[in-house]
Amino acid sequence: MTDRAFDRDTLIEAFQDLGTRAYKLGKVIEISVYGGSALMLTYGWRLSTKAVDAAFEADKTLVRQLAAEIAEERGWDSTWLNDGVKGFISAGDLDPASKVLFGTFPSEDAPGLRVMVAAPEYLFAMKCRAMRIGGVDENSDVDDVRRLALEIGVTTVDEALSLVADFYPHGLLQPKTRFGLEEIFGLFNPDDTTGRPGKEQ
Repeated sequence: MTDRAFDRDTLIEAFQDLGTRAYKLGKVIEISVYGGSALMLTYGWRLSTKAVDAAFEADKTLVRQLAAEIAEERGWDSTWLNDGVKGFISAGDLDPASKVLFGTFPSEDAPGLRVMVAAPEYLFAMKCRAMRIGGVDENSDVDDVRRLALEIGVTTVDEALSLVADFYPHGLLQPKTRFGLEEIFGLFNPDDTTGRPGKEQ
């Protein structure tokens, strides 16, 4: 199997394939996409992702079967579509406002797959909770937090922590989350239009 990065077009093509297979079986499956894949589908600044972090509890067996078929035929890693993100899903995931419909595949007239993506506020909270700090310029989690902050208008540590608390109890947040946010927003420049908040000019 080949380890690869997916661009947006390749991922949508894979969803078309997955949806077509499900439709031919008379099924309509639903997956919810998070992390880098959701960012790539939603925003132009994330150009690729190594795997699709998704949840598909209601259709787990079928989704895994069809994803494995696609991986085998295309020479992809068997974990290209996986549910490893489950440990970061918030109880607020059940709120309809936490996700939006990205698309129905292969089409609305022939539905086999519904793809939901996490709302930007939810993605921000997930990224903050998962954030690995090694200096504000050293990993994609931090860059994603910066860019999402610009998208949703978060400019201070308190605003950021308040939004994270809407999805995760304070007890689930590690000290590194606050330290990381203080580092990011201590450098935050809301007038920066380069798409990379946190850079003082």
